[in-house]
Amino acid sequence: MPSTFEPRPGCRAVPQGTPHLVVEGLTMAYGSRVIQRDLSFTILRGDIFVIMGGSGCGKSTLMRHMIGLKRPAAGRIVFDGVSLWEAEAEERARLLRRAGVTYQSAALWSSMTLAENVALPMELYTDLSPAEIRELVALKLALVGLAGLEDAYPAELSGGMRKRAGIARALALDPEILFFDEPSAGLDPITSRRLDDLIVELRENLGTTVVLVTHELPTVLGIGTNSVFLDAEARTQRAVGDPKRLAETCRDPVVHAFLHREEPAEVSTP
Repeated sequence: MPSTFEPRPGCRAVPQGTPHLVVEGLTMAYGSRVIQRDLSFTILRGDIFVIMGGSGCGKSTLMRHMIGLKRPAAGRIVFDGVSLWEAEAEERARLLRRAGVTYQSAALWSSMTLAENVALPMELYTDLSPAEIRELVALKLALVGLAGLEDAYPAELSGGMRKRAGIARALALDPEILFFDEPSAGLDPITSRRLDDLIVELRENLGTTVVLVTHELPTVLGIGTNSVFLDAEARTQRAVGDPKRLAETCRDPVVHAFLHREEPAEVSTP
């Protein structure tokens, strides 16, 4: 069954960049309960890398490990050549400030205007003057299509606009890599596609690497250039690669069923 989702221009192949983030033999656990084990993959500079799989497989948990919020039970996460949990705390914090993160709910401070939300990381982590921050805040909001809304509050925005505001804040410190946790959650198909288009534009215009947690097939197959598929039952990865190519050639029945919206056949643990 051929895919019905067309990739966006500029997202047809994995960019031939250098490794930006490498996961080596990663095991994630809550106490004695293993969530995923033996995960290994490489994210290249310029990738739009998709973490995909069914509900409850540990996609968001993997992202939290990759941004330094959780320590692995085993294995390493190497950010730009430096192993996060083998580095000193100060160096780890410095590395992680080169990453921007957006969450499902946008995670904006409801009592602060959009300008104040976007300005906060700059006020905390830079020596920029108030005038310089105001100028940069206006630029970040314009980049995501929210020019002129500096004085608006999150509650005054639609769901899609709040997502864009969250992206503007993630861009505050000019990150090299952007993480998105279920960016299309709660959005209608048209708004979701527009958000996908924005992600591609940011990657093309700013040169960022992008990591997406999602189970939305239009996003996976429309903008993803590389991916890992996590399996909740096997508790490990079943495939790594360009999701469009996986949809065409992967023989793993679980991955094939997911990418073609089919009922999976009964399979054995890999």
